[in-house]
Amino acid sequence: MSAVLLPGAIPTMAPPPPSPPAPPVFGPRLATGLAGVLLAVLVSGLNENITKVALADIRGAMGIARDDASWLVALYAAASVSAMAFAPWCSVTFSLRRLTAAAIVVCMAAGVLCPFAPNLSVLMFLRVVQGAAGGALPPMLMTVALRFLPPNIKLYGLGGYALSATFGPSLGTPLAAFWTDYLGWRWAFWQVIPGSIIALLMVSWGLPQDPLRLERFRQFDWRGLLLGLPAISMLVVGLLQGERLAWFASPQICVLLGGGLLLLVLFFINEWSHPLPFFKLQLLSRRNLSHALLTLGGVLFVLLAVILIPSSYLAQVHAYRPLQTAPVMLMVALPQLVALPLVAALCNIRAVDCRWVLAIGLALLALSCVLGARMSPDWIRTHFYLLQAVQIFAQPMAVIPLLLLATTGLAPQDGPFASAWFNTIKGMSAVVATGVLDALITRRNHFHSTVLSERLGNLPGDLDTAGLGLGLSARMHAQVVTLTSSDLYLIVAAIALAMIVIIPILPTRVYPPRAA
Repeated sequence: MSAVLLPGAIPTMAPPPPSPPAPPVFGPRLATGLAGVLLAVLVSGLNENITKVALADIRGAMGIARDDASWLVALYAAASVSAMAFAPWCSVTFSLRRLTAAAIVVCMAAGVLCPFAPNLSVLMFLRVVQGAAGGALPPMLMTVALRFLPPNIKLYGLGGYALSATFGPSLGTPLAAFWTDYLGWRWAFWQVIPGSIIALLMVSWGLPQDPLRLERFRQFDWRGLLLGLPAISMLVVGLLQGERLAWFASPQICVLLGGGLLLLVLFFINEWSHPLPFFKLQLLSRRNLSHALLTLGGVLFVLLAVILIPSSYLAQVHAYRPLQTAPVMLMVALPQLVALPLVAALCNIRAVDCRWVLAIGLALLALSCVLGARMSPDWIRTHFYLLQAVQIFAQPMAVIPLLLLATTGLAPQDGPFASAWFNTIKGMSAVVATGVLDALITRRNHFHSTVLSERLGNLPGDLDTAGLGLGLSARMHAQVVTLTSSDLYLIVAAIALAMIVIIPILPTRVYPPRAA
């Protein structure tokens, strides 16, 4: 109803609408919040890797069979990758601080309860809950870095995110060795407690509190959730259980992988046209983002392999326990705290083309693997130090440029979608790499065992092979493991070199962000 002016009345202007709150100024408080999210992400990643490494001790203490224990790893990973896909939507709806704090609390509480699980079913449930909470954290770290960091230092914040791909996995083995050998197997679960408490305090104080946006539920993508969640979960479980169940010889794996792919296709069809999707497929038209996601998968395959190969070789050939393998992993992990900021500073120089930083990093990774392919059964821990030293700068040089390529030029409203893409691909790539490496190891082991057995059978008949006893069997096993490890190094080197080939073709040059 319009207002009516009386004679002699003085007209008044309507009050202007309230202006939106100014974005928080980056300072010690926001820096504390960002550091808290980073700490929570590292704690969550260490929790996943530690329980993988310490699984034998956990199985022995809790009386879990090997096949049953494999489901603990698979279900945790399925929940974690699924959470990476849907957490960015939830962070906008419920607020970044609320979701991050809730994820930290749930992850910590599940870790406290896991050693007290009365049976395997309860333990699996707790690991699924913990996996979902832990998987929700990495997208929050990328979102915080993109949203709050000033342009001039944004790349350093993304470098902190890169720690989850370089520092965390390499530190898992040393910490697992410490917890299990000195404090007991329960600390493989309880190690989340101190870091989570500190991270929770930092996040609660440091991150600003956004309002709830529950109106987003009016356009909630129910169809996407019902298609995407089982699709991702089925694919992850199928990939991680595939080698144990003989892949497509198993009806269960056929259903998991076939059904998961079908649901994933339907999920993407739904996301293309939904007004408020979980994944914005239109972003893939950005060449740099598509290239970053594609290369990220290859880089994570390489990074996982260069951790798995030496630790597996030393354990099988020389019976190293995780504590004895720890120095090899620490050779790469600890220097990352210096290497990552230095590489971020390099990429933050306007004259430096990050595409060629990426190419050099991949070339160094390939060089490390080629050096490793020269291994022999005589190699012990010290022989791997040179390989690890090459990777100190190679790993951040292969990750930070991808973050710069993927995030430069993004509109603010596209930040959560880019985070969903990047983190889901990151989580899924690790799963694919694990499944592929397991399959390659099995097949190359069989191949080399067959070849060596045939050669042994063709030796002169008067050779007393039976008299050689266990010594011959042990030497054959060591040779098979060494040859398989060498093959894996060459395959990984070829993947790293292949990713260099597409650099001049797909990505375009970007410049580090600067304030307007």
